[in-house]
Formats: sequence, structure tokens, C-alpha cells
Amino acid sequence: MSKETLRRNKMVGIDKAVIARLKSHGTVFEILVDCDFALDFKGGKDISMDEILATDKVFFDAKKAMLASETRLEAAFETSDINEIAKKIIMKGDVQVTSEHRSKFRDQKRKKIVELIHRNAIDPRTMTPHPVERINLAFDEAKIRIDEHKGAEEQVDGIVKELRPILPIKFEKCQVKIRIPATHAGKAYSAFAGFGKLVEEHWMSDGSWSGIIEIPAGLSSDLIDQLNNVTHGEVETEIVKANKD
Repeated sequence: MSKETLRRNKMVGIDKAVIARLKSHGTVFEILVDCDFALDFKGGKDISMDEILATDKVFFDAKKAMLASETRLEAAFETSDINEIAKKIIMKGDVQVTSEHRSKFRDQKRKKIVELIHRNAIDPRTMTPHPVERINLAFDEAKIRIDEHKGAEEQVDGIVKELRPILPIKFEKCQVKIRIPATHAGKAYSAFAGFGKLVEEHWMSDGSWSGIIEIPAGLSSDLIDQLNNVTHGEVETEIVKANKD
């Protein structure tokens, strides 16, 4: 491949580029891209093709340097504009992922799964959340394998089954009754809104607020601490009901 095909302002060299591939109209089209930027673009970030593309060519086979004909490009993409074609290939096709990226994805998924367990489950012996460090140690001991292709939520149930012989885990929800004085009602309301499901609420004639919110049991301490911080301790809370999932 000639040096003339390289973009002057490229962010990745040909030797470090990966292939983005799309099959369309019975033909495979390939481009050479910066893996990080291509994945970021695919994820919704606003990145120019000048930063993503390592070369301004479209191939039938990038490894063999077999260039795609303009006729085929027009038939498949209704344009011969490299930027427009590249966008479609990246968004609708597959971006080759390096072993480094696969490892990074697994680490990110693991952190999310650990956080889901920490926030949504409790230790049935103490009725409190397991610390993140303890969950991570259990992951290592159980030799948990993370699938980078599946969502974190999809993997939680299977991973919990593997962890239970090592780490007692119970998923439980609780309902917390809350009463907030008028001086803090507005600010406190927004503070706890993301914790869980609002079961009932009442705005009193004096401007105060009362209600019941259902949350993962492991978040009860976080919720109460948050409310106390926002109201400077001027809040009434009571755990009124607990339900197993």
C-alpha cells in the first residue's frame, strides 16, 4: 500500500490500525481505523472521520490491499464519499477489537457487575451490603470469567450462583418511609429520586413532604445518609417493609 493513501492528519498508522467491516449487497467492505476513536464514534461520540480513518480507501480485503470499486460502492452505499461510507461501515458493521481492548471491556464489565451486587444485594448474616473489596476477592477466588460481549445485567444472576459457595448473597428490597420538612422538601426530593421506586407520596399543607420509596436493601444506609446530608439531619426515616426478590 502506497504512502500516498495515508491521511496527512491521521491519528493512527497503518501498522496500528484495525479493520472495520460491513457486509452489504452480498459484498464485504473494509476500512482501516483507529480502534479507540472508531469505538467511541460507534458509541455516539462526535469524532471526525479524519481522526478515525488511517487511509482514505475502502477495500474488499484490507489485508490483501484489494480496493473496492467505485461501482460497488455506489451500489451498496449510494455514494462514493469515503466519510459517509466509513460512518455506515462503523455504525452498522463490526470494528475489530484488539486483545488490549477486550481486556479493557472485561475490566469495565467486572466493575459494573461488582457495583450491581454491592448496591442491590446484602449479606444475609449481617443484613448489610458486601464491601466492594470483599466482592472482588470472591470474584478472584471463584475465578469468575466475564463475557465482554454480554451486558453486565445479563451476567449477574449466573455470577451470583458461582459466588454463593464463597460469599453469602441475598437480593432484597425494602421500603423506606420518609418525612421531610418544608424547608428542605424540594432539594431532598431530587436527592433521593434516583435511588428507587416511589410507592406513594403526600405534599402536606405546610409544605412538608412524606412518602415511601422502595429500594434495594443494600442502599438503605446510603439513602438515609444522603437525606441527612441534604436536610442537615432534619428528616425522619423508617424502614417499614422488606421483600425478597
